[in-house]
Amino acid sequence: MAELKMPEINSVIIAGNLTKDPVFRQTNSGGTPVVNFSIACNRRFRDSNHQWQEDVCYVGIVAWNKLAESCRDNLRKSSAVLVDGELQSRTWKAQDGTSRTVVEIKARRIQFLNKRKKNGEEDEEGFIEDESHDTHHGHLDDDATMYEYKYLTSD
Repeated sequence: MAELKMPEINSVIIAGNLTKDPVFRQTNSGGTPVVNFSIACNRRFRDSNHQWQEDVCYVGIVAWNKLAESCRDNLRKSSAVLVDGELQSRTWKAQDGTSRTVVEIKARRIQFLNKRKKNGEEDEEGFIEDESHDTHHGHLDDDATMYEYKYLTSD
């Protein structure tokens, strides 16, 4: 009998707001752009007394190359984003000699959900311009407000 193999699936889609400004840097070897930021994602649920409660999950995000540069240029604390990526873990030695491990999302695409402001005024079109990536326009309908968005990819 042939051995069954578990499919290798590692995919995450999450939406939330940045908890602080993104941290941009370049790697020591090659100067590759990388940005790190965290988002807060809210979850509403009913407790045992049928009362609505809210829980917050904080998730770390890392983006590389042109996607990192777009995040640096366009995201700030409280910016709303939708992130499509994969989970990754990394381990390093802290200054005190202990090993530290973190699980974070390595972004493949980031959708900026806020309307963009130009010269202090809202851009009527409401999407982030980045000619180095293919655009994908869509609409999120909130009855009174329409937002256009654009996927930015790590490729």
